[in-house]
Amino acid sequence: MWGYGRLARAQQLASTARIQVSARQPLLYAALAFAGGLWAGKHMWRPPNWWVIAALVFVCCAIYLLRRRKLVASALALGAVCAAGALTIQVRGSYSEEPPRLGNGEELVVIAHVIGEGDLKQDAPGSWHQRIDVETEKLEAESLSWETRAGVRLNTYLQQKSDSPNRVSMPLFRYGQRIRFPANLNPPRNFRNPGAFDYSGYLRDKGTSATASVKFNRLEVLPGFFRSRIEPWRTRIHRSIITKIHALWPEQAAGLMDAIVIGEETFIERSTRVDFQRSGTYHVLVVSGMNVSILALFTMWGLRRVGLGQVVASACAIILIMGYAALTNVGPPVWRAALMFAVYLATRLLYRDHAMLNALGAGGFALLIVDPQSLFGAVSK
Repeated sequence: MWGYGRLARAQQLASTARIQVSARQPLLYAALAFAGGLWAGKHMWRPPNWWVIAALVFVCCAIYLLRRRKLVASALALGAVCAAGALTIQVRGSYSEEPPRLGNGEELVVIAHVIGEGDLKQDAPGSWHQRIDVETEKLEAESLSWETRAGVRLNTYLQQKSDSPNRVSMPLFRYGQRIRFPANLNPPRNFRNPGAFDYSGYLRDKGTSATASVKFNRLEVLPGFFRSRIEPWRTRIHRSIITKIHALWPEQAAGLMDAIVIGEETFIERSTRVDFQRSGTYHVLVVSGMNVSILALFTMWGLRRVGLGQVVASACAIILIMGYAALTNVGPPVWRAALMFAVYLATRLLYRDHAMLNALGAGGFALLIVDPQSLFGAVSK
């Protein structure tokens, strides 16, 4: 009997310890349950009402058993979170904005403004090329015209003979300039090679709905300027950093530094790009969550070394990381990493160092709520 009593006591202590450990990191388990629900909702479709009813049943049972069976109540609460995740991916996945009306493949006259600056590239003597991102304001067909907002990646080129008496120079289009040009707007397409880059998905994440090409002599600069309070400042700082990099390094090395530091791939030569792709190291040239993590770690380490407190260092680090994400303008990968880092630091102040898994769970949970598709990004892209 005495041995049996010791065994029962040990089991009770172990159960209590498990409850205490779980109580210190509830958001980690909530994030895992929500991720499981996202996966279930994506691969096992059920009517949304089913998930709502399941979540309500789980919540009611958890409340009823809260005082009697804490472990069972916790498991039921996680079941409700899982059902909420399945409902989220199905509702948000089935909802899609109405695609912009871009014509039926015929040539349109496009009035737009520049939202993403490019850089001039000389392909050959007398041949220049420039790629910019624009947002449409108005589209005109033969007898119709309509206003629409759609992102377009525009390629404009200029070819001149070496003996041409009237040589024209292509200007660099700046953010906010309004332009007018005729073009065929085509949806982005991917190469059908196995393992090819998802170019269409990449442009879709950046809000680009179509691609177009136009000769420079058919493009007209319109009066007026599209104004934004923040974007001109961001563009100016972005370009000043690129100018400084090209002043410090040779042209080929500067192109690589642009891509690694600030996500600017304009100056990477095609041969260099192909070499990195063939060697499987092209990810080095892409600003992603890895860059944000490295910058965040060194920022926190440096701020703590100079004597700043935990709260001040965390606030400064969050501001710096968010500013870096806005400056690179790469898109969702960097913003996801910046958001997760900000949430992690904020929750770390609440739970301190002894509950790091809980802070990570809070960051992951917030990330999945804001962008449920991020769970499947590594697989689909």
